[in-house]
Amino acid sequence: MMKRLWPYPLLWLAMLGMWLLLDGSYSLGQLLLGVIIASLACWAVAAVEPPQPKIRNVGAIARLLWRVVIDVVASNIAVIALILRSRPPRSVFVTIQLELKEPNALAVLACIVTATPGSAWVHHNSRLGTVMIHVLDTPDGAVWAAALKTNYEQRLMEIFQ
Repeated sequence: MMKRLWPYPLLWLAMLGMWLLLDGSYSLGQLLLGVIIASLACWAVAAVEPPQPKIRNVGAIARLLWRVVIDVVASNIAVIALILRSRPPRSVFVTIQLELKEPNALAVLACIVTATPGSAWVHHNSRLGTVMIHVLDTPDGAVWAAALKTNYEQRLMEIFQ
């Protein structure tokens, strides 16, 4: 019961304190308004809290991290080479059909794609199970998509599903 009223008591207290400090007034009205705002904000945070991940294969995490490090270094080199050669990029939007459904795994995939220079996660359609990614420079979007599925999606499925 108490968890439903105050799902995050420290966050609630911090938000109430911040409200009072920012307002500069410690009147009863501001205190009540702060309590209401802090409570609504904490309930909103609780409503969008992601599900707890269930890690299935811890060894696959190391393989995934190694692959990400290699790809980030290679992508940095490729982007620098593109800039130094002054040739126009062969950018493309790639739509990929994903088998990955677990929300935490999708969030990790989005972080990996966006953190890798030369690619950006643009749109995810959960109903269709697709993701659209912008790739700065690639001769073949289909080959790039296949590499993403092999290097990241399969490993994330090993870890989370």
